[in-house]
Amino acid sequence: MKTLFALALGTMSCAAWAQTPATNPMPDGSHDMYVGLGAIAAPRWQGAESSKVSALPVLQIQWSTGLFISGMSAGIHLSQNPTLEFGPLVAIQPRRDESGLATGVGGTGGFSGDVSTAGPPSVIVGTRNRLAGMNPIPTRPMGGGFFNYYLAPQWRLTSSILYGAGSERHGGLLDLGVQRLVSPLAQPHKFSFSAGVSVANRAYNQSYFGVTVPEAVVSGRRVYPAAGGLKDAHLGVRWNWALSPEWMLTSNLLATRLLGSASNSPLVERPTNVTVSTAIAYRF
Repeated sequence: MKTLFALALGTMSCAAWAQTPATNPMPDGSHDMYVGLGAIAAPRWQGAESSKVSALPVLQIQWSTGLFISGMSAGIHLSQNPTLEFGPLVAIQPRRDESGLATGVGGTGGFSGDVSTAGPPSVIVGTRNRLAGMNPIPTRPMGGGFFNYYLAPQWRLTSSILYGAGSERHGGLLDLGVQRLVSPLAQPHKFSFSAGVSVANRAYNQSYFGVTVPEAVVSGRRVYPAAGGLKDAHLGVRWNWALSPEWMLTSNLLATRLLGSASNSPLVERPTNVTVSTAIAYRF
């Protein structure tokens, strides 16, 4: 099966991990579905020093028509060319409040978004919460598309663009990356390596890294007008272990480094974050 297995880790980087599952040729009228459960340890928000461990449901479905659902994203493969993948893409941008980002649903080859969260807003790990006084950012549906190109069977250039995030729904994210799939002699084990960068427009960075005058009055932080541009660079490693034809254990390590205006935000405690997850999924 050609599917490029990967546990979705969009909790902290969203569009950067809105990766589409690879085209999976199958008989007309058929589908391929994975359902599972795991755990994820991720920063509380983009640039947070503290992390939280949460349960991570896993869901991915692909249909022979090209339609797919992967975690909290969905799209359609429109290309008939085996070296090209493109089509529309929709995803969920997580809610952020004073407790940070929420935890959502992952997939075996795509994006993980978030839904909602609640918790103590004032103190995290003995320090004053930098999100205290910031306006909550609701969960936002984002729309756009993806375009991937295979340089070789094991190498894939990836790109996606999504729009609609942030306080005013005008936030946009562009992700550019490369993936390398490695299948050692022990066929049950598959490794994939990825690297990429995310570019955000001003509306996105202002929502997630900026501080407005009213927020500065409430929080006591300085006013910070965030600019658009490079938002982060990210590196990922995935290990997938086929325990049987039906069961798969998938683990992921993602390192993200905030850049530019995002990294200089007074809301950022640490510009480099690491996210780790593992899950077991059953194939129907």
